[in-house]
Amino acid sequence: MSFEAWSVFALFWAVFVTTPGPNAVNCISNGMNLGFLRAMVGVLAILTQASLFLVLSALGVTALIAASPAGFWLAKMIGAGFLIYLGLRGWQNATRPVPQTERPVRHVYLHALAIATINPKSVAGYLAAFSQFVQPNVPIWEQMVVIMPTALVLTTLSYTGFTLIGVVMGKAAMAAVFNVWIRRLLAICFVIYGVLLGLSSAPQAGMR
Repeated sequence: MSFEAWSVFALFWAVFVTTPGPNAVNCISNGMNLGFLRAMVGVLAILTQASLFLVLSALGVTALIAASPAGFWLAKMIGAGFLIYLGLRGWQNATRPVPQTERPVRHVYLHALAIATINPKSVAGYLAAFSQFVQPNVPIWEQMVVIMPTALVLTTLSYTGFTLIGVVMGKAAMAAVFNVWIRRLLAICFVIYGVLLGLSSAPQAGMR
């Protein structure tokens, strides 16, 4: 991969991972409720999903998923339902005190991994990355040596930033009313993302 191609890919990926979505909302929520170090377990889960999707994209699996209307429809319905459920549950729990007992690390990790994985629209980003920026005349795994570190570093920086935003918001939201409305806003975001996911169409090569 040439330096010019890498620069364009890095810019694309930076926009891709900094555009707020369910992962960002979950990172902010974790930062507010868990503190920075425990919330970073959620970022680790996102990196797990990103690594898996990058490898699958290199193998052509995401293109196969995007080419299956029935499979994509089923996946997006499951994902949309899960996000809406999280939003409704978050709204219901917004007025309740944050549990004092710490959530197990395993629960934080699996919860974040589920949110990162069930959104089939993320397939569009990986499909676009590989259809637009991978050079067909260069072996794919030689390019992955450049693509994967770039994507994972940018992903780490982005979601660590969202987690820090949550930590700052959590420290600032000392008033009970303010804290409730922040939690309700995050809940609404989950519902909105779920609805948009349910209305979305299957991704095509070349679109994000």
